[in-house]
Amino acid sequence: MDGGARLEQAIGELLDLRRPGTTICPSEAARRVDPAEWRELMPAARAAAGRLAAAGQVEVTQGGVVVDVATARGPVRIRRPEG
Repeated sequence: MDGGARLEQAIGELLDLRRPGTTICPSEAARRVDPAEWRELMPAARAAAGRLAAAGQVEVTQGGVVVDVATARGPVRIRRPEG
């Protein structure tokens, strides 16, 4: 399994452990995949969130508003789609 797929899997697993509507930070997925090198994984973690969002599996938010992770600047959160 490549790094991107591992990050997507980590995002899904972390969200499965949370209450509905709760968010995670991409850094949590990066830390789960590689605790020692998580900072280097941050761009890949954001990209993984973007792929999952494009597939309708998650939403990426900033300040509680759904955003496109590719154009969002600063911290983002990831959640399961509402509804």
